[in-house]
Amino acid sequence: MDLMLELAIQGVQMAIVLTAAPLLLGFTRAVRARLLSRQGPPLLQPYRDLARLLRKEVVLAENASWLFRSAPYMVLAATWVAASVVPTFATGLYFSWTADLIAITALLGSARFFMALVAMDVGTSFGGIGASREMMFATLAEPAMLMIFFTVALVAGSTELSYVANFMLTHASLRVSLGLALFALIIVALAENARIPVDNPATHLELTMVHEAMVLEYSGRHLAVIELAAALKLLLYISLIVCIFFPWGIAPHGAGPIGYALGVFAYLSKATVAAVLMVLFETSIAKMRVFRVPEFLGVALMLGLLGILLRFMSRSF
Repeated sequence: MDLMLELAIQGVQMAIVLTAAPLLLGFTRAVRARLLSRQGPPLLQPYRDLARLLRKEVVLAENASWLFRSAPYMVLAATWVAASVVPTFATGLYFSWTADLIAITALLGSARFFMALVAMDVGTSFGGIGASREMMFATLAEPAMLMIFFTVALVAGSTELSYVANFMLTHASLRVSLGLALFALIIVALAENARIPVDNPATHLELTMVHEAMVLEYSGRHLAVIELAAALKLLLYISLIVCIFFPWGIAPHGAGPIGYALGVFAYLSKATVAAVLMVLFETSIAKMRVFRVPEFLGVALMLGLLGILLRFMSRSF
């Protein structure tokens, strides 16, 4: 009975991240439209878009391989698993032992690898450009992620996210290394989700787009799966920031129904605040040129490295 209850709670978290991801995307679009004095789309428009794409017929290129057909589902599976193991409303869930920072980085890297492969599979020029840019950015984004996670692991003493969240709750203190890691993770999150100033998700400008260039050949249910995976990726990075640096309100293991309900409320509130802050930042800054993105990600890499060095220096005193 206890095993069934643990699995049910883990299933609730998986359902929350899957259903809340399109809602988060719709909320960011609505807030951005309000800040720009526009009416904007309805809050539930991403759900309608996904349903519309699922009803459409799939159009495939003649030279599309089996990888082109299966890669969207592999990308969604890797992203959904990574988003589901991050503690959202509670720690110590049944699969919390898999919520390792290195494993999450590997899952995100696997999803990126499959997207780059299918972008070059059909042989279009836009797909090749998007894949090359994605890999160029990944050479800085992934090392920056590792530096950030190593900084957090040195502070908390573990790479398991449940342990990290509990440590931050019980040993909360102002640390310069954690502040540097937070700013670095925000930079990586903006770049990985193709947000301003790295990319504009609301446009399809051929000269600057990265993510959209890799999915131009997709349609129908395949495109719906990719769009859902992109929304899950945005929620994943927000969950990482909330879990590591702002774990207040997260329910401990065995908190009971009321504790879990309060944890869900706290998580949704923190995710809402994070989405509003992200949109405020996007509307107050211009998009940078694509050749400036490596410099932008280089800042995240240096901040992560400085966080590790400061952590080692503080231990020596």
